[in-house]
Amino acid sequence: MKTTTTTDFTTTIMVDRTVREAFDAISDVSGWWAKDFKGRAKILNDVFTVTFGQTFVDFKIAEVVPGEKVVWLVTDCNLHWLKDHKEWKNTSVVWEIAPVGSATEITMTHVGLAPACECYDDCNVGWTRHINGSLYKLLSEGVGQPQ
Repeated sequence: MKTTTTTDFTTTIMVDRTVREAFDAISDVSGWWAKDFKGRAKILNDVFTVTFGQTFVDFKIAEVVPGEKVVWLVTDCNLHWLKDHKEWKNTSVVWEIAPVGSATEITMTHVGLAPACECYDDCNVGWTRHINGSLYKLLSEGVGQPQ
């Protein structure tokens, strides 16, 4: 299923939900990632912003393959705790979704978030918490833990 073989940050979860339910949960950004969410994250060319205090990230849905993949392009950001506040700009968050038996596998790769990035260690922890923790809980228990 994974289409990338890089050192970009990647994490995978397996959930007892349909592919459609997985897509819907990923699109429910305020349900698992950021309570401060503006915009829409459902279809091609949708734009949205997540904000955490001084930090914000603007996204555009750059690609959608129904039932398989969605790509969020970072169009702007302010990662205020980093020297390069724009470190995520022009990176992509790639979601790949596939049925595995009666379950669904969700793989997220943040293309451009590699070990050489200043944010890598902290962002690795953050993405893991949000996806393996909060998104997983949203899908398995019906309630995520967004910040």
